[in-house]
Amino acid sequence: MSVLVYVQNFGGKLKKQNFELASYASKIAEAMGTDVAGITIGEIDNEELQKLSKYGVSKLLKAGDPSFNTRINKIYTQIVEQAVEAAGADVVVFPNTNAGKAVAPRLSVRLKAGYVPGVTELPSSYDPFIVSKGVFTGKAFANVKVNTSVKIVSLMINTFGVFEKETDLVIEDFAPQIDTTGVTSKVIDKKLSKEGLSLFDADIVVSGGRGMKSPDNWKPLEELAEVLGAALACSRPVSDEGWRSHEEHVGQTGKIIAPNLYIAVGISGAIQHIAGVSGAKCIVALNNDSDAPIFQVADYGILDDAHKVLPKLVEAFREFKKE
Repeated sequence: MSVLVYVQNFGGKLKKQNFELASYASKIAEAMGTDVAGITIGEIDNEELQKLSKYGVSKLLKAGDPSFNTRINKIYTQIVEQAVEAAGADVVVFPNTNAGKAVAPRLSVRLKAGYVPGVTELPSSYDPFIVSKGVFTGKAFANVKVNTSVKIVSLMINTFGVFEKETDLVIEDFAPQIDTTGVTSKVIDKKLSKEGLSLFDADIVVSGGRGMKSPDNWKPLEELAEVLGAALACSRPVSDEGWRSHEEHVGQTGKIIAPNLYIAVGISGAIQHIAGVSGAKCIVALNNDSDAPIFQVADYGILDDAHKVLPKLVEAFREFKKE
């Protein structure tokens, strides 16, 4: 019996979300009286992986074959399935990110295991296993009971926190047997997004919408993000128009995030967008339309022209940081 955590490999590096997932898995394991194991896929140094020892992971299966560096979801699912068996896992914890959403449902089908996506808290009960998740775009919560022997959950990033628990971590090379029958995906090219703070890891996110009027008007947003140490995001119309990368799109059909502070500039606040940011602890809206739906969910609102207010905000924050 153990709790298995999916440790995502970010080009040979670990990110904050890995430590949050490990912390969450560690708390579950403590309540169940068991240990935390992890599975990581692709090339990554053991020295980097040892960072997980601070967060309760005592055993790590490393599927480090270079052929796994490029994520093929059907193959990754097979790897995690075999890791579940090798670790004797009763609970599997994924991040509620694009990577987790691609593998966790497939694993659920293969293991005939109950799957609860987007959880925000520890289980309220372990026998029976009951865990809470947001529903209706964050307007309510559902308590989900999982009856299967193996339970799969995906944690909303930046909702649980990072908690240290020193352990002795043993890293084992893991060589899964892969069946490529039916695997038709093939990566022929890979383009990496520009380096910057991940939306899933960011405590502060500055986001722009169609109210910015043009991609040429993005510089003040970039300056605000820089002075705040924030990540940049955008609404779907902005990414659809090609003003910004789809990597920055947050919303129901984009990335679902839960930063401590979300600053929405020139975003009307359609329900699809709010679904992706409702987990934010504080929402600040800047818009010149008093009827914009964003003001109904914002904790603070600024009713004014973004092009006039943004430079003043940037200047004010720079002055504040000098003090």
